[in-house]
Amino acid sequence: MKKHRRWQRILILSLLSFSVFAPIVLVSPRLKTLTFIGRNDFMDDLASINYMSEDLRLNAIEQEAAKELKGPKLVVLKEKNFSSVVSHSSDENRNVDQSGDAQDASKSLEANDSETNYKGKDKHQIQQNIIQMNSREKEQSNQGTGRHDPRLRSQSRRVTDAKVKQMRDQLIRAKAYLSFAPPGSNSHLVKELRTRIKEVERAVGEASKDSDLSRSASQRMRSMEVSLAKANYVFPDCSAMAAKLRAMAYNIEEQVHAQKNQESYLIQLAGRTTPKSLHCLSMRLTAEYFFLQPEERQLPHQKNLNDPDLYHYAVFSDNVLACAVVVKSTISSAKEPEKIVFHVVTDSLNLPAISMWFLLNPPGKATIHIQSIESFDWLSTKYNSTLKEQKSYDPRYTSALNHLRFYLPDVFPALNKIVLFDHDVVVQRDLTGIWSVDMKGKVNAAVETCLESEASFHAMHMFMNFSDPFLAKRFNANFCTWAFGMNLFDLQEWRRKNLTTLYRNYLQLGLKRSFWKAGSLPLGWITFYNQTVALEKRWHALGLGHNSGLGQGDIENAAVIHYDGVMKPWLEIGIAKYKSYWSKHVQYDHPYLQRCNIHE
Repeated sequence: MKKHRRWQRILILSLLSFSVFAPIVLVSPRLKTLTFIGRNDFMDDLASINYMSEDLRLNAIEQEAAKELKGPKLVVLKEKNFSSVVSHSSDENRNVDQSGDAQDASKSLEANDSETNYKGKDKHQIQQNIIQMNSREKEQSNQGTGRHDPRLRSQSRRVTDAKVKQMRDQLIRAKAYLSFAPPGSNSHLVKELRTRIKEVERAVGEASKDSDLSRSASQRMRSMEVSLAKANYVFPDCSAMAAKLRAMAYNIEEQVHAQKNQESYLIQLAGRTTPKSLHCLSMRLTAEYFFLQPEERQLPHQKNLNDPDLYHYAVFSDNVLACAVVVKSTISSAKEPEKIVFHVVTDSLNLPAISMWFLLNPPGKATIHIQSIESFDWLSTKYNSTLKEQKSYDPRYTSALNHLRFYLPDVFPALNKIVLFDHDVVVQRDLTGIWSVDMKGKVNAAVETCLESEASFHAMHMFMNFSDPFLAKRFNANFCTWAFGMNLFDLQEWRRKNLTTLYRNYLQLGLKRSFWKAGSLPLGWITFYNQTVALEKRWHALGLGHNSGLGQGDIENAAVIHYDGVMKPWLEIGIAKYKSYWSKHVQYDHPYLQRCNIHE
């Protein structure tokens, strides 16, 4: 009985085992077939993504023109699968860019086309083929560079910012895709794109070349490319993308234009505004001046003011610190400072401050003379009424001090010659030699500015309207121009040729007709037309107030350097690398400067 039960148990267990293992044995071949087929289909999708890596660069115009191009079906893939494909695709793009050779690029495209025949093969073999193709391209690129082809070397230099450009392109594409999302959308893809944008923006920063990028930049690029590949499947409409990119480009251009206009306006505004520190200095000096007794306000050596045998220099300005630098630099550079007479002409508002500065800081053996423009009674009858009619809101052009240079024979009736400075110059060499320049019977000696190869280039047609018959008949538009800022004037010849009357006639005509742009430079060109002799370039270097590309040798070898332009050295907007030439003549340890917070 027991033996019968034991066999019964064995039979039951055998039937149970057969019922469990028989389905597995029968179904496993079909599972293997299904798995193989599914894997091949998935690899086909991956291969198609690989070919789309070039399209991911989003050449919008080409995509829109290709009407037969259709968007792919929406397929959800995992990020790790995208990473493997996109990384290979990115490597191919970088290798093609770095080779810089059209033949290598065509080979890469042919290799991509041939890859479509690999459907049904194992994924590992496809990746091996891609790796072998990349290695062949690298070898060809190395062989090409080994021939020392200068064309390839120049191309290799140009691609040093390839990664930076690619990352900025990725940002543009990501923002374009992000704009396609419905308002208020907070989907996984939207969140991912926003995260990738922040990561790439932090990685690229202000970089201008690949060497400026951090080590994590490459990983950020790959992650962004993965996200862009996903977005391309969700938003496959190429024409909509092209339109969006064109709209973004237009908006950016408009913003850049507006920013440039605002920058120009602010720079011009800063150039016309007196800094608070200079205003403070002027007020403190003025207050101190009025505490003095009349006899204490007298400057030394006033007997030399009209001596024609001395070297007379003049500057017209309302800026205390600028006048101080011009005078100090001229005297400190002179071999015979006792022969220098410096005439400073200002307005009645700034006369006390400038006078007090030179009372506190006398110019040694040289003579200093301070005058107010309001003391010239003859000027109000000859000029002021015309000055008020000028159509300009810029005080640099309407200021009487700016036009006073055309009345030099009246301002200094006892002198034969004078050197006129703008208040934004610095003297670096002894100027004795300029007094022996042969004037050849002309009135003005100045440095020319008519060479197009130089940064100081000016042409008459740039400032004057030669379509007017009056100007076209009397003046040559190609006549060589010259600069104000450091000029030697023969006052005797000036008086003999009555050039001041000529200037006034031109000024009156300019108020009635649009002859030239506002300012005294065009007026000077026509007033001293055929009356100017050229000085050597070493006497006067221009451009320190607007051109940051001047050569250091040209600046240091010049007798006088000129901060012409709005970027004056006493302003915050001044060009930093040029400020030291000016600031070394400023007494920053002076108590008044320290109280007004004037420092380097």
